[in-house]
Amino acid sequence: MHANTTLLDRIIFHPTLCDRWKFFFEGAVYHLAACVLFLGFMGGSGPFGAIYIFGFLAAGFFCLALWGWLDACGIDVFTWNVLLVLICGLQLAHLLFQLWKDTVSKDFEQIYKQVCQPLRVPLRVYKEIVKCCEERVLPLARDQTYAVEGKTAIDRLSLLLSGRIRVSQDGQFLHYIFPYQFLDSPEWESLRPSEEGTFQVTLTAETDCSFVSWPRRPLYSLLAKERYIARLFSVLLGYDISEKLYALNEKLFAKFGLRFDIRLPSLYHVLGPASSDAEVEQQPAEPEEPPVPLRPPLSTFVQASPSTSCVPPPTEPRVPVGKPRPDSDLSASGNLLRNNRQALAKGRAPLAPTQTPEL
Repeated sequence: MHANTTLLDRIIFHPTLCDRWKFFFEGAVYHLAACVLFLGFMGGSGPFGAIYIFGFLAAGFFCLALWGWLDACGIDVFTWNVLLVLICGLQLAHLLFQLWKDTVSKDFEQIYKQVCQPLRVPLRVYKEIVKCCEERVLPLARDQTYAVEGKTAIDRLSLLLSGRIRVSQDGQFLHYIFPYQFLDSPEWESLRPSEEGTFQVTLTAETDCSFVSWPRRPLYSLLAKERYIARLFSVLLGYDISEKLYALNEKLFAKFGLRFDIRLPSLYHVLGPASSDAEVEQQPAEPEEPPVPLRPPLSTFVQASPSTSCVPPPTEPRVPVGKPRPDSDLSASGNLLRNNRQALAKGRAPLAPTQTPEL
């Protein structure tokens, strides 16, 4: 064999076979390293899978470094395996640091699983939301009031974690608030960032409760800066208000025996403010127009003259005076819920023209 032959020639063109095979096995450390590396490459995906893989790889390369130092007695074998152990150790430390950095407390982790994880909210975005409320959980003792009607200012947005809150107005029970529902979503949606207002209902804890609260101004700053978080809160608040509207709908059904569709504008007239009802009662009743007699349809083979036409021209639907149709913008859902609460507390019965019997 020539001295200037390359490694490629020795492997492919002029392979050099082993003259003598060793009939004894390597030490136990070498075989242990092979088993550990085999287990390491069976790891899965994700952060925990990566921690599993690099943990076993570091242990396997460490065993190979011991084998190179004790049995093989090769400085190159020992050096390379020690270098691989250091690389796997640094990667493992980086993964553990990222996992510790993204962790939150137990209560906020439960909020993420119940509210944000079904919407696939990234954990990094959720950390920004938690940071806005200073990662504090506030207690609320039994029979303690969160807000008093006409006195408590609307200066925060809160989410109930545990317990049950009773919502009432003028001593009249309206509905309950259960865990992972907002306490003041209607009040939050009914005010603009530059407006001030007070609660129109009283919120009382029926059991020992806990909640998280976002101050109004820091939350508005976060929503103005992060468009994704603004859309997320819009979805969550809209869903929460709709749940409260349906709860009031069930309350109306139990009280009046009629089920209403909260999506119809006619319900707004039933549950509208008392002032609009008084205005309607003061308006004189309009005289009913005599019904137009119907004639049999003309034959399809006879053309009717213009003077003998019996079909009246189409007219616009008549809207009773004093009952304006409300705006159908979804941003008014908070005001609608507040009006519904007022009407239900005052116990007004539905008007006859707008009743919708249960099917």
